[in-house]
Amino acid sequence: MTLWRRIPLAPTAISAAVLLTAGFAVSPVRDAVTGTDVAEAYLVRSLGYVAMSPASEVLDTLTLLSARQHIALLVGVVLLFLAWRALRARSGSTTRQHATALGALFVGIGATYAAAAIMPRPMAALGADNANIVKIDFHSHTAASHDGHQSVEELREWHRRAGFDVAYVTDHAAVSGAEQGLANNPNPAGTGVVLLQSIETTWSGEHVSIPGVQRIYMGVLTENLADVDTQGLRLASLVPGREPVVIWNHPRDLTQLKPAIGPGTAGVRAIEVVNGAPNDIDNVRRVRQRIVLMGQGGDVALTAGTDNHGFGRAAPGWTLMLITGWRGVTADALALEIERALREGKYASTKVVERRIADPGDSAPRLAASVATVPYRMLTTLSTDERISWLVWTWLMFAAARLARRNRTSQGTA
Repeated sequence: MTLWRRIPLAPTAISAAVLLTAGFAVSPVRDAVTGTDVAEAYLVRSLGYVAMSPASEVLDTLTLLSARQHIALLVGVVLLFLAWRALRARSGSTTRQHATALGALFVGIGATYAAAAIMPRPMAALGADNANIVKIDFHSHTAASHDGHQSVEELREWHRRAGFDVAYVTDHAAVSGAEQGLANNPNPAGTGVVLLQSIETTWSGEHVSIPGVQRIYMGVLTENLADVDTQGLRLASLVPGREPVVIWNHPRDLTQLKPAIGPGTAGVRAIEVVNGAPNDIDNVRRVRQRIVLMGQGGDVALTAGTDNHGFGRAAPGWTLMLITGWRGVTADALALEIERALREGKYASTKVVERRIADPGDSAPRLAASVATVPYRMLTTLSTDERISWLVWTWLMFAAARLARRNRTSQGTA
């Protein structure tokens, strides 16, 4: 038997990839606007997360991919599988063996995606050393939304584990979930995750959310809460310093809505630059530069929205705001201060931090290469402790598989 046949190729290749990518290591989070590292925040991985790092990182990566990346990745996996089976066919594998392997592949893919969506597991959280930084999610859903699948307190716990301080409940045309969240808010705000009231509705065919609507701002929406009443919004915006803050969620047609032009006017005062829904990840990424230009030119704040509906255990991004002394105030006071900061600070009031994931942009070749670029980017974000975890698990699994194979062989010859 030649030497190369004695080498366990799979664990060796995985180990080599884990070790070699350490030379190209990057921070697992970055500034969503500039793409550079952030000094204000860092990703916190718990002991449990690190201990099961191969599962943690793979499932997080799958959660944060766009719909077209999922398709490209799966196509690449299937093509590699077919190439491998073609090589095995030359060594005499039977049709039944090929069919069994194909079935195992699809079962494995299905199980992996199911685990990414619903399996309880440790979450990576965003940390910040400055106690005056507030980490906010401006876009999330409870079961009060027609497509939501989590209770209010499950939503609060999800955000706690992801490192958020504040989450706006933006159910579709409903505020009942947000009202439940308000009733159980911590006091003072810095002692737990604060849930604040908002709503997701439509305006000129685009999705927007408006913090405090139906609680502070009345008459801004149509009777069924499904759309913005433009005249009502204009009237509510006449008082300078008290204008409703309209946040444009996952913008699709950037010509539909306009930024507010100053105090006492109605318009967009913040716009999402990161969104975590698979169908909207690409939509937002493709127009990100235009969103940034709109934010800069119109002096509009940029925000991140997880768009969490109850699936997945990974946050795509966080909005950072600097609000001195926020930890000692009530939830209501914090809500007013966040709105004030967005109105007055505008573009300079926020910094958006996102998980670093392979982004093919508009490049068809990079998208087609997702089966290589997605795992490469994931491996470059591993910490040293995670690399050790990967190596240990890789060789433990190899040893377990070899032992199982020997047991089957010995039973077959007995």
